[in-house]
Amino acid sequence: MEPLITVNPAILGGKPIISGTRISVDFVLELLASGVTQKEILTDYPHLSHEAISACLS
Repeated sequence: MEPLITVNPAILGGKPIISGTRISVDFVLELLASGVTQKEILTDYPHLSHEAISACLS
């Protein structure tokens, strides 16, 4: 099973990202902190999963 969060120096300068995307963990956390719900994130970014968002919170 592939990890949900990865770090690759060639993608976004090595920031932690959701595997298989160019979406950084800090971007997801900023969305949540600004009041965007998980449901809204999943609607706007359908290739994400509840598990990926939970991994960002971990």
